[in-house]
Amino acid sequence: MKNKPSSLGSRPHPKARPPAKAAAKPVAKATPHPESGERIQKILARGGIGSRREIERWITEGRLKINGITATLGTRLHTGDHLQVNDRTVNWEKFAEPPTRVLLYHKPTGEVVTRRDPEGRPIVFRRLPLLAVGRWIAVGRLDINTSGLLLLTNNGELANRLMHPSTEVEREYAVRILGHVADETLAILQEGVHLEDGLAKFDQIHYTGGEGANKWYNVIVTEGRNRLVRRLWESQNAIVSRLMRVRYGPVVLPDSLRTGAVYEINDKELQLLFEFAGMGKAEVE
Repeated sequence: MKNKPSSLGSRPHPKARPPAKAAAKPVAKATPHPESGERIQKILARGGIGSRREIERWITEGRLKINGITATLGTRLHTGDHLQVNDRTVNWEKFAEPPTRVLLYHKPTGEVVTRRDPEGRPIVFRRLPLLAVGRWIAVGRLDINTSGLLLLTNNGELANRLMHPSTEVEREYAVRILGHVADETLAILQEGVHLEDGLAKFDQIHYTGGEGANKWYNVIVTEGRNRLVRRLWESQNAIVSRLMRVRYGPVVLPDSLRTGAVYEINDKELQLLFEFAGMGKAEVE
């Protein structure tokens, strides 16, 4: 498994669109705050606004202002500061210094990983403990018909690192296939299949048993493309009758975690996850 630190170039936050072009004019520069404050990029990354490097780029482009003055890379935020990104006010204080928390949720089929669903279907986030500060961020998604391990955290940078394509984090799934699968088909799935969004493959496939017409396989991918596992099997006319994620990176779905239940990792486990993600010491209570 590859786990190289990433540059974290996720898409800009929808509230941080580039402003309309205007005639060039001199802009004031904010004097960096004393060392007692916290860096802008750290706070906004924690809140899931963007990665640290992405936010640093916004700062160098002059897109952030503190108390009406253009920020610099050395600027720190203090209680009461008014922060704007592309002239839009950001309530940054709700992201300030909350301890990092990570949940393991055993998602059942029939639930959707979204904050609002116009169809009124059950939503994952309604099953989670409430946060006094910040919000839960899902590390990747599972579609409505896929069950198993879903990681959630209140730390935006940790979520970005675990999801970014350059980290190539392994996702392992248990798949139940209806009917026989030929060895030639398994070989094709590991060599690569051209899907509508590009070439894809399973990095590993392991037969794990089965009775009657149902056969179980464990497959590993290092991409988070939408419905990738299901689409790969269906490209070979294989019928997926059950799909369950059992591992994300170093985190394995506990056998004791029943469907619909939540487990919060402890400080030691959190530190190991930070090390896996190439981050420093975890901030815990």
